[in-house]
Amino acid sequence: MSNSTTKFYALSQSFSISDIIVIATYFLLNLAVGIWSSCRVSRNTLNGYFLAGRDMAWWPIGASLFASSEGSGLFIGLAGTGAAGGIAVAGFEWNATYVLLALAWVFVPVYISSGIVTMPEYLGRRFGGERIRTYLAVLSLLLSIFTKISTDLYSGALFVQVCLGWNLYLSTVLMLVVTALYTIAGGLAAVIYTDTLQTFIMIVGAVILTITAFNKIGGYSNLEHVYSMAVPNKIIPNSTCHLPREDAMHLFRDPVTGDLPWPGMTLGLTILATWYWCTDQVIVQRSLSAKNLSHVKGASIFAGYLKLLPFIFIILPGMISRALYPDSVACVDPEECVRVCGAEVGCSNIAFPKLVIELMPSGLRGLMIAVMMAALMSSLTSIFNSSSTLFTMDIWKKHRPCASEKELLLVGRIVTVILVVVSVVWIPILQSANSGQLYVYIQSVTSYLAPPVTAVFTLAVFWKRTNEQGAFWGLMVGLVVGVCRMVLEFAFPPPRCGIVDSAPEVLRRVHYLHFAILLCGLTAIVVTTVSLLTPPPTHEQVCNLTWWTLTEEAPREIHLQKVSSVSHRSSQGPEPVQRMTCGQGTGLCISRAPQSEETPSARIPSVQESVFWSRFCCFSAILLISINIFLYAYFA
Repeated sequence: MSNSTTKFYALSQSFSISDIIVIATYFLLNLAVGIWSSCRVSRNTLNGYFLAGRDMAWWPIGASLFASSEGSGLFIGLAGTGAAGGIAVAGFEWNATYVLLALAWVFVPVYISSGIVTMPEYLGRRFGGERIRTYLAVLSLLLSIFTKISTDLYSGALFVQVCLGWNLYLSTVLMLVVTALYTIAGGLAAVIYTDTLQTFIMIVGAVILTITAFNKIGGYSNLEHVYSMAVPNKIIPNSTCHLPREDAMHLFRDPVTGDLPWPGMTLGLTILATWYWCTDQVIVQRSLSAKNLSHVKGASIFAGYLKLLPFIFIILPGMISRALYPDSVACVDPEECVRVCGAEVGCSNIAFPKLVIELMPSGLRGLMIAVMMAALMSSLTSIFNSSSTLFTMDIWKKHRPCASEKELLLVGRIVTVILVVVSVVWIPILQSANSGQLYVYIQSVTSYLAPPVTAVFTLAVFWKRTNEQGAFWGLMVGLVVGVCRMVLEFAFPPPRCGIVDSAPEVLRRVHYLHFAILLCGLTAIVVTTVSLLTPPPTHEQVCNLTWWTLTEEAPREIHLQKVSSVSHRSSQGPEPVQRMTCGQGTGLCISRAPQSEETPSARIPSVQESVFWSRFCCFSAILLISINIFLYAYFA
């Protein structure tokens, strides 16, 4: 047993009948909720399948926003980074509060008033032409497959393999099949309601684990002491990487030498969070399914409160796991690490599963495995549904403008199946990849590709003068610079303990969060310069599509028909072109599109709200911000 990874996986033999009953019950409950919610909403219209009939309340959307972002990759990644470096990684969760509020108060009103279903569709209407829309659709699909789906699958399967001793493929395929079944059958409504169930299970299970873990070390007051003593027996001579960080209990760290420097954790992280929460299809699609704007705001506030919790029930347990099992979780000797978890660079990724296996009694261990499956499945269903929406509305419709609604729904379901197959094929590649760098991989890929998108969306919403040429060349320059940095990053991975870093100076000196700030700034400069040197956008490209040209009253209905934006190519066949007429003096845009027999009109929520609920949401948001600032100040 000492010469292979079996030592760690052998723990799985303590798995009991009660655990299996709990997991089976969870799977059945999940399918039941999925089937029930599918029957509540008409799934045979585009609006019902992709936007849940635009009739969702605030609480399931808020729970779904939280569950979609807390994939199993985040469970493993946050706990592992907490074990390796302390509480600073909580900034990734707490930063979301401000961006979630910006989503509900700023971005969603613009999206509602422009009457769109996907994010590339918004840029298509805002700028005209097709090249930006196509580029964003392809980029979003690639980011989904290579950062979200693959890392979530890997970490979820790692957890099941560690806890159950099952084959990695068997556990992954089983989870994928159950997930894909209700996503394909039920569309967004099924995804949102099952997410609500997952959120409840995640929180209950994690709270039980956290209380058990704190009892084991004698309470929160002892955490700092036991963590600072968590040093493995086998160390590498003449190095310090086996020692816990001295600033482990501080959120804000040195701007130059810190592992998560505070300028990057405030400004750089906000840029990445704006891309994720305000312009990413997975998240915005949930907000667009709300009954009205008050429900959108309520959902963001609820999700903001839920995002405060992972610090307590994922990051602190990760630190406790290192304190209790330093030889395995904090190993630094490559041979020892390979023996414990199969990776040379370190085993901090096993912090969370290790705690579950060692501390949870039977039955509850099954619950925690259900929690991990819940985290994995909720993020996967979200990505499957949103990716199929993107492909159907932005790529398929472009090439088949006359496609019937039945055809589009069929294509959406087929794309989900293809995504499942690609995900399974990707697992062996991830297995051979360096698992110790899983979390770094997710964050770095995002910080090299997402900032240009953030810059373009922000300028599109807030600066009327932004035009198609400016946005396109800004995205292209940002892409080239980002890909260059990403190639360097993969060519010079972070060195193991005790090995000299041979990476070029620019890579070592510029933290990836600082790079995100520079890349976003560069993109904004290019967009601004090119926009000012080229003709301004037409009135049709601005009316109802920016923060300054929002109407008081939204169009009565939106036809989910392909909208050919103001394009220079008028030879695209019989595609219905949407004409905007703006009411003089009021800025009111009335959308007139030809009625189509096969595309029934769908209700679009108004941007107006009742005065009471509007004030209530504002008060709740101020309270949430106050709590967030208090937590930042207390742990800074």
